Amino acid sequence: MFDFFKPKAKAIKFPKEEILPRYYKMRTWSLSGVFIGYMGYYLVRNNITLSTPFIQNQLDLSKSDIGTITGSMLIAYGISKGAMSVISDKADPKKYMALGLILCALVNVLLGFSNSFYAYVGFVIALGVFQGMGVGPSFITLANWYPKKERGIYTAVWNISHNIGGGIVAPIVSLSGFALAALLGVSMADFNETYWHMNHFYVPAACAVIISLYVLYAVKGSPKNEGLIDITEINEMRGIKTEEIKAVETPNLSSFEIFYRYVLKNKNAWYVAWMDTFVYMVRFGLISWLPIYLLETKGFNKEQMGIAFWLFEWAAIPSTLLAGYISDKIFKGYRMPPAIGAMVIIFFMIIGYFTSNNLYMVIFFAAMAGCLVYIPQFLASVQTMEVVPAFAVGSCVGLRGFMSYVVGASLGTKAIGWAVDYYGSWNAGLIMLLSACILCILCSTLCHFSAKKKYQ
Repeated sequence: MFDFFKPKAKAIKFPKEEILPRYYKMRTWSLSGVFIGYMGYYLVRNNITLSTPFIQNQLDLSKSDIGTITGSMLIAYGISKGAMSVISDKADPKKYMALGLILCALVNVLLGFSNSFYAYVGFVIALGVFQGMGVGPSFITLANWYPKKERGIYTAVWNISHNIGGGIVAPIVSLSGFALAALLGVSMADFNETYWHMNHFYVPAACAVIISLYVLYAVKGSPKNEGLIDITEINEMRGIKTEEIKAVETPNLSSFEIFYRYVLKNKNAWYVAWMDTFVYMVRFGLISWLPIYLLETKGFNKEQMGIAFWLFEWAAIPSTLLAGYISDKIFKGYRMPPAIGAMVIIFFMIIGYFTSNNLYMVIFFAAMAGCLVYIPQFLASVQTMEVVPAFAVGSCVGLRGFMSYVVGASLGTKAIGWAVDYYGSWNAGLIMLLSACILCILCSTLCHFSAKKKYQ
């Protein structure tokens, strides 16, 4: 069964004069495949956040209950991201990624039939498990096709895929809702009352299945497996100095041995993991509670809430691309200075978001936080590829993913929901988010000096 997932080398070997043209073509296709593929994962993930006000009304749930639903998915995702990414080191990236998308789509269909708190919890846990199959293949593909010198900008391009996926969920849900309401001959009020699961769950699921087919078509294996030569030899043909650990020959070790030797015993991998943990606490502390917070506290309607949610995700696209370029060109491959600067600004944006009562200023602070929070998250992912050999990238992604979601995201969802219910005030959430910003800055600083020492 597992032979299906093993990457297979093509017997054909291309002549030297064809290697570079084919290399550029294949890596572009591969980037587009993991870009659109990972975007698809967010279509069948962020829709859960958008559906929380409807689930809350349907079942009359508390904020702690909603935190349990969203937090359960993220904890399951964190554990799965660790395990699935370790497994992905030995798998064919495109098959692995496509299967995960199909399974996520299936769970979304099942969510549409849920009518109890425990059913929602059970299905979102399953969703979290299958969501873990997306990130490992993405990073493995990027590490296979792009040298260290170019990873900042190209990983930035890939990274905005989840912003686009998360950002287009709201328009897809809204527009498909209007279309389905018209098709069924009911008002939007009646549709949102009775049929909301159709546009929130079924439509994103259908999109994910279609995207999985594109992943199978576009994503390529490593250059060597595609009939070219090893990436280090391609770098030499391009005049790029191989300055990365990537040139280390893949050892004959099991997935667990690779994880233990090259990740668990690597302090740089732990610095990145803890940094990302606090980034995720901030990110999910904001985005998971944004719909309910804006509706209950700031007096937004559902349409205004959808706009704020959309801006939170889409505002990150230009800033992420700029951060990738700056880290490559200005900071010469050092990823943490832009991350530290972003977290300092986020600290003050969070204060503004919680304290302002002006509609437009709240949207501005939310958009700015969304614009900036993905910068340290993205730069942590680039750093991940640079602290371990290529054959251990999936395993290192797994550690970072486990820490980010099991610890960071759960603190930003379940813990904040509990704190708000317990203290009866959103100020508890404010204090937790500001503390996370400070701890993230500290870990980012450790990452920076560790990386600086490594490459001197």
